[in-house]
Amino acid sequence: MRIATWNINSVRLRIDNLVRWLKSAEPDLLCLQEIKCQNEQFPRQAIEDAGYNCVVHGQKSWNGVAILSRHPIEDTHTNLPGSSVDEQSRYVEAVISTKDGVLRVASIYLPNGNPVDTAKYPYKLEWMDRLTAHVRERLLLEEPLVLAGDYNVIPAAEDVHNPASWTEDALFRRETRDKFNTLLNLGLTDALRATTDAPGQYSFWDYQAGAWQRNLGLRIDHLLLSSQAADRLTSVHIDKEPRSWDKPSDHTPVVADFAIEAR
Repeated sequence: MRIATWNINSVRLRIDNLVRWLKSAEPDLLCLQEIKCQNEQFPRQAIEDAGYNCVVHGQKSWNGVAILSRHPIEDTHTNLPGSSVDEQSRYVEAVISTKDGVLRVASIYLPNGNPVDTAKYPYKLEWMDRLTAHVRERLLLEEPLVLAGDYNVIPAAEDVHNPASWTEDALFRRETRDKFNTLLNLGLTDALRATTDAPGQYSFWDYQAGAWQRNLGLRIDHLLLSSQAADRLTSVHIDKEPRSWDKPSDHTPVVADFAIEAR
């Protein structure tokens, strides 16, 4: 089974690129972030025509997440538990049946947090705490669990082109990385780092200053795995090709293959 994550940065603007990639990469499940549209505006027909079911948790103009699946989706959850006032669409979770039980997948768009001297940074940290609490509960189910998305977290110096220039950015501040490590320490595996420790493994390049052409990137898109999913991981790669297409997202897909078969 192939599971991928991609911050599409406006699904309606990039629907042609999305369908092109679905047809070429053939993921079983694709987690999208920053779809930037309400549910009724999501280009469902084009995606269904490509062979995918859709679970969408949208928001007008901003944020928004979705899960696309070639297999029937049996259960869904939207919104991250722990707050009755958070109206931002940043989390959706789905379950599909496999030959060995169920597979649980979440699409996550973690808050950016910048500028750090505003309410945006405490919101990011509080959201991370809520995510950790929710994942702790989900891990008790002892299922293959894949938490895929744009975490807006640079885990280590090897994951950014110029670490020194990012030390006070919300994506790389010590407190951000500590929260991320607390999440990992629940027993999760960073899929990419389970297969390589090479630097320069970037999934995002800014549109400005020739960042893509000069490979001045960041690794902020991650697939975190429960032990039951990590045990079946066979390969991971960052597919850089879509970043070179016309009208690209500033992110590119991260793709993982698992020895899991849908029912």
